[in-house]
Amino acid sequence: MSLPDKSTPQARKKLFNTVLISVTGSVGCLTVVIILGAVFGGIWLDNHFGTKPTWTITLVLISIPLSVVAMVFAVRAIIKRIQPELEKDQKKQPSEENRSSGS
Repeated sequence: MSLPDKSTPQARKKLFNTVLISVTGSVGCLTVVIILGAVFGGIWLDNHFGTKPTWTITLVLISIPLSVVAMVFAVRAIIKRIQPELEKDQKKQPSEENRSSGS
């Protein structure tokens, strides 16, 4: 699969929006998975030990900062993957502009 032409501002904006939607979706899913895991794990522990809301509330409260930390690591990993592509595009652009202005 080839990437779309990123030479026009409209194509760049479309690519940026696509990346932004992708990052937001993956981070949102990660948050939901962590919180649901805490809820179901807390319910299971409460049933196992007979402490009705204690484990569920504790794990949900722990999952909130945990999901924030996981979001930061996920976004940093995604940015690290995107960064070399952006740097490559920035290095390529001046040489293309020089060729077109020299003709």
